Amino acid sequence: MKKELLEMIEKRRSIYDLGSRKVLSEERISEIVKEAVKYCPTAFNSQSARVAVLFGENHQRLWDIVLQKLKEVAPQDGFAKTELKIASFAAGYATILFFEDLDTVEDLQKKFPLYAENFSKWSLQANGMLEYIVWTALEAESAGASLQHYNPLIDDEVKKAWNLPQKWQLLAQMPVGSIEAPAGEKSFLPIDERVKIFK
Repeated sequence: MKKELLEMIEKRRSIYDLGSRKVLSEERISEIVKEAVKYCPTAFNSQSARVAVLFGENHQRLWDIVLQKLKEVAPQDGFAKTELKIASFAAGYATILFFEDLDTVEDLQKKFPLYAENFSKWSLQANGMLEYIVWTALEAESAGASLQHYNPLIDDEVKKAWNLPQKWQLLAQMPVGSIEAPAGEKSFLPIDERVKIFK
């Protein structure tokens, strides 16, 4: 099992060429997300992560919002490339939205003032682990995904569209779909420059 886990970690890549072939059912994607949210470690067992999973028209609506917001702020010269990029995410069939519940973080800051300045950092670390768990689990079942960050540009529209609490802070968007083309080559820095072993 340990070897299998490392192999899944190695295979996980950003897939930008998504398709709508349902390699995983909506039920299975939902199950993966629920299990990851339940068992992802959090500082002080805060369980501050919140997730919204969008399928079908909801998935498409999210990327319509992103495109509209980008049209309002991005230079129109060369905007066609931006449209193609957003279309590649919309070409999938699901989007997972990752949030942090700021009420939970703020409550912990009040209860444990000695660590107050750290709770925001710790909550982001936990959310990063959650995103990675979900991403790797999707890869293990042959679904493609990538991690996008159009927040805070889309935050207000997203909360309004799905009637989400104001204190849910949007951190990332993960489009999911079938893998229509593999990820490109990835380069690596020498590992000995990044890891020091002391015996």
